Amino acid sequence: MGTATDLLKTQGWCVIPNALPIETIAALVADLDPIYEATPFCEGDFYGGRTKRFGSLLKRSHHAADLALEERILSVATGLLAPWCDTIQLNLMQAIALHPGAPAQFPHRDQDMWQGAKGEVEYLVNVMWPLTPFTVENGATILYPGSHGRAALTETFPERSTVAVFNPGDAFLFLGSTLHGAGANLSDEVRKAVVVSYCLGWLKPYENQWLSYPPEVARAFSPELAGLIGYRQHRPNLGNYEGVCPSLLLTGNLPEHIGAVDALRPDQAEAVAAHRMAQEALA
Repeated sequence: MGTATDLLKTQGWCVIPNALPIETIAALVADLDPIYEATPFCEGDFYGGRTKRFGSLLKRSHHAADLALEERILSVATGLLAPWCDTIQLNLMQAIALHPGAPAQFPHRDQDMWQGAKGEVEYLVNVMWPLTPFTVENGATILYPGSHGRAALTETFPERSTVAVFNPGDAFLFLGSTLHGAGANLSDEVRKAVVVSYCLGWLKPYENQWLSYPPEVARAFSPELAGLIGYRQHRPNLGNYEGVCPSLLLTGNLPEHIGAVDALRPDQAEAVAAHRMAQEALA
């Protein structure tokens, strides 16, 4: 069996067994259970009327950061998305509960939330973290191996699928171009999970991170986590605040007036420097 990166490239999904200790998952579940209970069911055929969903997980439980910052997964996501971006960002963290009677979800590709070119660029890497065992009966995610990348351009529905039967502590990853959907919950139990999604740093993310985690909340996060939710620039100067890196908002030392500072890619900085030198030579 190849590495996680190799498997994602060849089949569009993979699993990392025992990615986090079961104790970490259990502590997260204890924090989220009252929120699951209080959250209304979704509306709409895609989200599902027998499904509950909520976000802003990083401020609901400090254990959520262990999922977002898992080193092996971050390394895989960064490596896969690096050809198309300067830095990656958190696209969403969402808790999901599939209740008994939930029908199978519409098979879909998460990359279709953006109207960019398909088949050439990978926009995101998803990670599903089961909070309860995933079984065929309770609606485990149905994945379609080989449906990713350029195969996403075909209109033919894949004949082969696999059911992601895994346990808490495991993590299964799939590309934004991989066709997938929740199965039908034919059991008498609630199937729960957290999905963590990483996307290209210059995209508009699914979850508005700055509303979920405004500066007064994000100040309590590590610099790495704050950067992941958008408190850093993506060169050139994307996502800036007053022309500088938005991490300045987390320092507690915000000047009344701020001078903008270039944040360019190396190729852009080189071109600008060459232009300046040429102008100086003519002066």
